[in-house]
Amino acid sequence: MKFEHLIEVNDLLNPLADTISHLQLWRGLVLRAESPKLFVPHLDEADISARTEDGFARRLRYGNVVIEDVVELHEPYIVRYNVPAQKDISPSSLTMTIEIPQPDRLYVRFQYDDGHDAATDAANEMYDDFRRSAYKESDIDTIRVVRELASQGRLDASLN
Repeated sequence: MKFEHLIEVNDLLNPLADTISHLQLWRGLVLRAESPKLFVPHLDEADISARTEDGFARRLRYGNVVIEDVVELHEPYIVRYNVPAQKDISPSSLTMTIEIPQPDRLYVRFQYDDGHDAATDAANEMYDDFRRSAYKESDIDTIRVVRELASQGRLDASLN
């Protein structure tokens, strides 16, 4: 399943809505990768096992399920999650890209690829519809949390 969608971060047509900066959005997306429990309440554990110049490896535990992935940071626009094949999990990826079509107009493009071929996608069509919906709701929630953290001033300081 390959799936992508775009979420508007700043609603410039709503004068009552606070806008956040590109840097705050970037810091929020990096925080989602480094501290995922802030964004995923049903996650039991998240540990960063190794850091490199442009990312890190993580170990996530959801009950008895453990997922290891690698996060690539392409500052200040792209956060990419790569999940290698492991046990019953096929290789997959999620790429979050900040798009700025004009000043203060921020979007995040979420791109999912579960690594399956077209035949497998066809066989899983109903299940994939559910997954697309769940991914979209999770991504909307990610932006909501990032906006809340920004309004609290928690994305103003350096992450380092």
